[in-house]
Amino acid sequence: MRIYKELKFITTASALLLLSACGTADRLANIGKEPALTRIQNPAEDSNYKTVSMPMPVVQDVIKENNSLWESNRQTFFKDQRASNIGDILTVMIDIDDEAELENESERSRNASEGADLTSALGLESQLTKVLPENVVGSDLVDLGSNSRSSGSGSIEREEEIRVTLAATVTQILPNGNMLIQGRQEVRVNFEKRVLELAGIIRPEDITVDNSIPYDRIAEARISYGGKGQITDVQQPRYGQQVYDILFPF
Repeated sequence: MRIYKELKFITTASALLLLSACGTADRLANIGKEPALTRIQNPAEDSNYKTVSMPMPVVQDVIKENNSLWESNRQTFFKDQRASNIGDILTVMIDIDDEAELENESERSRNASEGADLTSALGLESQLTKVLPENVVGSDLVDLGSNSRSSGSGSIEREEEIRVTLAATVTQILPNGNMLIQGRQEVRVNFEKRVLELAGIIRPEDITVDNSIPYDRIAEARISYGGKGQITDVQQPRYGQQVYDILFPF
């Protein structure tokens, strides 16, 4: 069992060292270079791409009256310019202004005491002088007591504000007409690259007349806004410090 634990520790440490070495080599190779931009590619060709399967209602047949140009699946009488097919582009309006504050405080105290007088101690009190160096008082043979106290307090304050727009592409149309969209935007300024990614499911009727949709109308929304470069690298703690913070028990 001990050998197994030692082997497991050695394997884990080796993996961490290998990952650290790969990251270090990559950083050394990019010294003096701007962060590379990701090439444009078909999302369906990504190894992590998976089609979405959601509960679907029963598909209804399209109804068209005789001598009429109107169909039951039409949204307007004239041609709709909004995104409706795979490959169409629409604009996503991201306006996040989130603020939360939480405070919690708890306190617990407990006092307990126990006492017992053994005046005779079954007649053995006379023999205690042979064991203890001084005279023993029978009423003080047992005196037990305990007390404990704990208190804790915590507070969380968070404020986030993001206002950006992103063009997304329709990548899949579900059987009920809902559409899966995906978008990615990269902006490089000097040696810092900002990346904005978005994916989710939208309803065609939520798309406005100017072919845009607010982010809060996107179901299963996945929004990521981050960066890569010299500034981001300085803001992150070193790998050794992160590992130390995880493993240190105190």
